[in-house]
Amino acid sequence: MTEIVGSLLRVLSLIRKELLAILKDPKSRASVIVPPILQCLIFGYAASYDLNHVPFAVIDQDRSFASHQLIAHFDGSPVFTQVATLSDPRKLAAMINSRQVLLALDIQDGFARQLAMGQTASVQIIADGRDSNTAEVATSYAAAIINGFNAQWRQDHGLPASQPLVVTRAWFNPNLQTRWSMIPGLIGTITLIQTMMLAAMSVAREREQGTFDQLLVTPIRPVEIMIGKAIPAMLVGIFQATNILLVAQLWFRIPFAGSFAILYMGLILFVLAAVGLGIFLSSIAMTMQQAMLYGMVVIMPATLLSGLSTPISNMPQSLQLVTYANPLRYAIQIAQRVYLEGVGVSELLPYLWPMAVIAMVTLSIATWMFRHRVA
Repeated sequence: MTEIVGSLLRVLSLIRKELLAILKDPKSRASVIVPPILQCLIFGYAASYDLNHVPFAVIDQDRSFASHQLIAHFDGSPVFTQVATLSDPRKLAAMINSRQVLLALDIQDGFARQLAMGQTASVQIIADGRDSNTAEVATSYAAAIINGFNAQWRQDHGLPASQPLVVTRAWFNPNLQTRWSMIPGLIGTITLIQTMMLAAMSVAREREQGTFDQLLVTPIRPVEIMIGKAIPAMLVGIFQATNILLVAQLWFRIPFAGSFAILYMGLILFVLAAVGLGIFLSSIAMTMQQAMLYGMVVIMPATLLSGLSTPISNMPQSLQLVTYANPLRYAIQIAQRVYLEGVGVSELLPYLWPMAVIAMVTLSIATWMFRHRVA
C-alpha cells in the first residue's frame, strides 16, 4: 500500500511539474488557448463548400418574355449575380478564362415557342470546370432554379406538369451549411494536432534542456515518467476540445443535439490514442525538431485519411483499409454524430471499441519503447 501511495505521489508531482511548465510560460499558455480558437474560426469561415456569390453571364438568343422571366429568377436568387449580357457567344470563352464569370446561361432561340407548345425547351449551362466541386455545386443551384421556373410556368399557363415535384428535406443540417459538419469534425482534428505534438515534444524538451538525465536518477520509474507525461497532455487535449466546442456553440451557434457525457467519453478514448502516438514519437526523437518533424509526418496523413474533407468511401480500397488504424477517423464520426444527430452509446459502439483498441496498442508500444530507450 505504501508503495502504491508513493508511486501515486511521484506521478502527481510529475503532472504538477508538466502543467507548471506549460502554465508559467506565457508563450506556452497562448499556444494552448489561441491557436485552436483561431484555427476553428478560420476553418469555419474559409473552409466552406457553400456558394454565396456566383458571377454569371447571360446569352439570350430568344429575347422573349419567357427568357426574361427565367433570367429574373436568377437575378432574384441571393447566390447568383449577373455581371454580363452577351450578344456574341464567342466572347464567353474570354470571360471564363479570366475568371470574370463562373457560369453562363445560354437560352436558345425558340425557347418561348417551345414552352408555349408544351415541348422541351433548350437551356445550356456552361460552367468553369477548373474547380470541379464549385462548378458542380453552382450547376446544381442553376438546375434547381430552372426547374422551379419550369414548374411555375406550367402552372401559370395551365399546362400539365412535365415532371413530379421533388421536395428536399435535409436532416441534421437543414440549410446544408458546410460549417455544421466541419466545426464538429475540428474537435477531433485540432485536438489531435495539439495533444500529439505536446506529448511528442515533452520528453524531447527534457533531453535538450539536459533535465531528462536528472529525472532518470531520481526514484521515479520509467512507467511513472510516461504516465506523468501523458496525463498533462490529455488534460490539455480535453481543454482544447472544450474551447472548440464553445466556439461552435457560442460563436457559430451550431445547435448541440447530443449528450456531453457521451461526447467526452469518446474524446477521452481518442486523446488516449493521440497521447500514445505522441509518447511513441517522443521515445524515438532526440530533439524537439525531430519530434516536431515526426509529428507532422503522422498528422498530415491522419488528417487526409480521416474523412473530414473528403468521404472515405471515395478513396481507393487500399487507403480505406488504412483508415481503420486512424483514430481521427473515429473521433470525427463520434463528434459529428453526437453533435448533430444526438446518438447514444449503442450507435457509437462501432467507433468506440476501435478507439479503445488503438489506445491500448499505442500506449503499450509507447510504454515498451520508453522502457527500452531509458533502460
